[in-house]
Amino acid sequence: MDVNCITTFIGRDQGRTIDGQWPRFLATWRPIVAHAEAKNVRIGIENCPMRFTKDEWPGGTNLAISPAIWERMWADIPSSSWGLNYDPSHFILQHMDYTLPFRNYPERMVHVHAKDARIDVDKRNHPGVFSHPNLWHTPKIPGLGDVDWGHFVGYLRETGYDGAVCVEVEDRTFEGTLDKRKAALVQRYTCLRPFIG
Repeated sequence: MDVNCITTFIGRDQGRTIDGQWPRFLATWRPIVAHAEAKNVRIGIENCPMRFTKDEWPGGTNLAISPAIWERMWADIPSSSWGLNYDPSHFILQHMDYTLPFRNYPERMVHVHAKDARIDVDKRNHPGVFSHPNLWHTPKIPGLGDVDWGHFVGYLRETGYDGAVCVEVEDRTFEGTLDKRKAALVQRYTCLRPFIG
């Protein structure tokens, strides 16, 4: 198909520990990464925890959620053919510095999402951070959440990344009609244009 980049998730058995499913992860992903490398295709793994509601607990349905896990994955399956489909909103959810992946793993940036998130601290303070995130976390379009997009794009540009920064329309305010989804794209363009050019 003459495609040189694909994005996906690792997957995860949400009822098992990371160590408990690591052998299956290796058995599944070693041949996939080897095939991608042979075809000169890069795989970007999204960093979404997929752990928002009670049906995704306790572990979530994606393994590749943090630098500790990424480093282990890349050490056990060493190949430059795979890295991240990076979405900063998922680090907002995890209360992590969303610029660290650019600074620490610039060569692993395969694909980037332009999506934001907002943490409602007042709502979180009642059930606590270990409750289901959908009680206090809301996906937003850029400019309406907690990501500082100038800061984000500044670090991204410093890495030399010249790939796509793709719009992911996931904001309940802009769902429901085609006109609202179009308005979301206009809002994103307005927010990101001064930084991306």
